[in-house]
Amino acid sequence: MLASIPLFSGLDARTLEVVEQHSAWQPVRKHTVVIQKGNESGVLYVVIAGRLKVSVADDQGKEVILNTLGPGDYFGELAILGDMPRTATVVSLEDSKLLTLSRKAFLDLVREQPDIALAVIRNLTERVSQLTEQVGRLALGDVYSRIRDALNAQAVERDGLLVTGRFTQSEIAQMVGSSREMVSRIFKDLREGGYIRLDDKRVVILKKLPARW
Repeated sequence: MLASIPLFSGLDARTLEVVEQHSAWQPVRKHTVVIQKGNESGVLYVVIAGRLKVSVADDQGKEVILNTLGPGDYFGELAILGDMPRTATVVSLEDSKLLTLSRKAFLDLVREQPDIALAVIRNLTERVSQLTEQVGRLALGDVYSRIRDALNAQAVERDGLLVTGRFTQSEIAQMVGSSREMVSRIFKDLREGGYIRLDDKRVVILKKLPARW
């Protein structure tokens, strides 16, 4: 199973055994705060099952979702590599299962297997690029274009259709910096236009979303 995780996919059997020996399993119930922004921690988390959200909030409680994580994704590497407090809060959206690796074990592994460091750098580069695009959309795009881009980014192909993970309309509003009511209005029009359907909190994209609302 470890070999199927992109971060560890290039490791040989002996090194995978070392990872297994120095890691632990952590079951997580739905709506559990796994890490809190600003806290000190020395643990890398790998998502084995379930789904989690990465977010930041201001003092008034206004929240923006930066990312959602699923099986194979990992988080916590910034705090380990930079020896800094957590930069965001991570909360489980459903019952999940995580693999945890201590800072010492992870850094020892990186020293022994430099390819892991390259994989982490590539992942961080992709995240910076995604966040840059997200900031641009939040600052310059209208609400509809932000929703359209968020749906396209979250959707994966299943049986010939593009399908997102499970999201409430409130969570989508937090992703795009809008109100739930505005998301509901746009979804209603997209459904009536035959562009999407909702299936157990998943958005099924039936045809290319229009450029404008």
